[in-house]
Amino acid sequence: MTRSREYYRHGPVVRQGQSVTFLDARKRFDFRSIGIGRWVTQPEQDRAAGLFYDALVDLMTILNCPEPLISLRGTLSLQYGIGGRPGVAAHYQPSTRCFSLAKNAGPGSIAHEWFHALDHYLGGTAFADATTGMFASKAWLSDATPVVHPLNDDLYACFSSIMLDGDGESPSQLFDASVQIDRAMNQVYYSQIEELCARAFEAFVQDAAISNNFLVSGTKASAEAEHGLYPIGEQRERINAAFQCYFNRLGAALNSEILRNAC
Repeated sequence: MTRSREYYRHGPVVRQGQSVTFLDARKRFDFRSIGIGRWVTQPEQDRAAGLFYDALVDLMTILNCPEPLISLRGTLSLQYGIGGRPGVAAHYQPSTRCFSLAKNAGPGSIAHEWFHALDHYLGGTAFADATTGMFASKAWLSDATPVVHPLNDDLYACFSSIMLDGDGESPSQLFDASVQIDRAMNQVYYSQIEELCARAFEAFVQDAAISNNFLVSGTKASAEAEHGLYPIGEQRERINAAFQCYFNRLGAALNSEILRNAC
């Protein structure tokens, strides 16, 4: 079982020392379903539930958004210790809209994979003619027809800040570095826009006042960061500002909707 010393968290008290279960996470965030692997022991499940719950609350706080965003309005499922991939701590499966966390998962994967889920979800709302199941970032790059809305304008600004330089025309430093690594490795992975956006989101989350390395880690000190696979300098500042603007507007809209429904 993964030792607690591998994880750190600095932020507001979330649970006041109370234990939580995956069922508590499902109830609070309204996940569509939660599945637990048959080989997961109860102590492993209990520990993972607490780490995952804290990470999701921290993510919600960083994004300044309410619970429905975390489960993408109840459309997202969660699995723990089911269908894992060797060497992969977490992954998002678009076909089932499921976020999977590996048994004894290492720290830092949640922010990246959660953004994949959001990116996938937004593909069906931010563009009028995107192919079914297309990620919003990919639809933007493919010049799909945008749905006119201030929130979507802010979303497109996030994509632009990631893919383009400050002039809005030249490829960004992050994109160029990702292409170079892909060429060296004879692959097309790091330079895919959905991967670029997920890594940029990781950097935004790690730069927040709350620190939780079960949620995110490695955007500043890692082999990937050393190779330029995370945004740095002025571009990182632009990306962070774009994400902050988008999530502030999104959070305000969702909170207003919750208040209207409560009346």
